[in-house]
Formats: sequence, structure tokens, C-alpha cells
Amino acid sequence: MRDNQAFNEMMVHTPLCTHKEAQNVLIVGDSASNLQEEASKHTGNIEFGDTSLLTSQNEKNIDVIIFTDVKLDEMLLANIERILKDDGVIAFKTNSFSKDCNVLKNDLELVGRNFWIAMPFRFGHTTAILASKKYHPTADIILQRSDLLNDLEYYSTEIHHASFVFPAAQHKALTGIAKR
Repeated sequence: MRDNQAFNEMMVHTPLCTHKEAQNVLIVGDSASNLQEEASKHTGNIEFGDTSLLTSQNEKNIDVIIFTDVKLDEMLLANIERILKDDGVIAFKTNSFSKDCNVLKNDLELVGRNFWIAMPFRFGHTTAILASKKYHPTADIILQRSDLLNDLEYYSTEIHHASFVFPAAQHKALTGIAKR
């Protein structure tokens, strides 16, 4: 498997196979260009760049936002709220339980204030969060999309589901914080 291929596939396909009809997708961060190949496997308008894109977008016109190498804070979340549609989905990398559990919990609490669902998912050594205003990442997965994607090395429908499963102790630690 190519370097970072699992990261690229999971960060793109997990949210894009969760949202029912993502037409406008924004990928923000230093490694955003690395996700371009995976995102091109989906239809719709996909933009790549840095955080300045969050302030240049029209209100409520983005379906999915994926960000990497960007620290979530109140200002970033306010910009996301302004441009994300009412059924929008975001996905972003966070710290794992093994590194700093407090960062993961803080990120979940922060997005949990504004999103109906805020769930961590893990693949390899990476932990990310998917937050949604409407769609549940395992109950609402679009199987016709996730099963039919071509030229993948890591992502699959089964991996998508499994990435949201955590050991009992970690699941217990997230009770009341993660919104399932």
C-alpha cells in the first residue's frame, strides 16, 4: 500500500459515503492535495485549499468539509457552521486515546454542541472524528456508493463500519461525550 493511502481513502470516503448527496465538498489543510485523487472518485464540486476557503465561501452551500493538519477551535467551527448546509458532514483528524485522550474528548465536546452526531473513527494509527447534522456514519452509509468505488487499497464498506468500533474501556470513556 502506498504511503498514507489508508489515511487518504478513509478521510475522503467515510464522509462522502455517509452523506446522501454531497455535491459541494471542501477539503482544507496542508495535505488537502493528497486527498484529491480519492475525492475525484465521487461526483460533485470539490475544492481544495487552506483555511481561507472557509471564510470565502457563501453561507450554507457546502455539504461536506474534510480538514487535515488544522486544529479545531471555536473560530474554525463558527466558519464551518456558517458555510455548512443543514444536513452537512465534517471529518477531521484528532488525537488518539494513546496520545492525548483529552484532545479527543475536547474535540468531540466542541463539535457535539453543534452536531447531532459526533463520533470518533479509527484506522491504523489515526483517529478522526465524523460529525453530522443528519446522517449516521454506520446506519446511513450509502452502500451503492461504498461497495462500488474502484481502485481502492484500504477503504471498504466493512472497514467503514469497523472503524467506528472501539474497545469497551474506550467506548465507556466516551460515553456522554461521543454522540452516537
